[in-house]
Amino acid sequence: MGATLYVCTTCKAGEPVPEGDLPPGAQLHAALIAEGVPPGVRVVGVECLSACNTGCAVSLTKPGGWSYVYGRLTLDDVPAILEGAGKYAATADGIVPWRDRPTVFRKQSIARIPPLTPLDEAAE
Repeated sequence: MGATLYVCTTCKAGEPVPEGDLPPGAQLHAALIAEGVPPGVRVVGVECLSACNTGCAVSLTKPGGWSYVYGRLTLDDVPAILEGAGKYAATADGIVPWRDRPTVFRKQSIARIPPLTPLDEAAE
């Protein structure tokens, strides 16, 4: 089962962006693609993850798995983000053991979201 790494491409990381420059989020998106995406991961740029107060933000999700939102990310974090995304993609449930997570995934988590449950199961 593949994982999707969503990257907020409109993130300004709390700074003004000079006209004609790419926002930090778009730069992060481009750097992730250029670095080489791990097997089982696709990187998708999105216009907003509503994590504007936390700098550059990404979200990891997969069918049947826990989802995560991470923030305060920079271009220096690209290798760690891709490492963490690869480990996440290799899990069945989206839970990477704490010590196996890159530091940015341990310390810069904004949210952890449970797997989507069908409505008939959720009512039980």
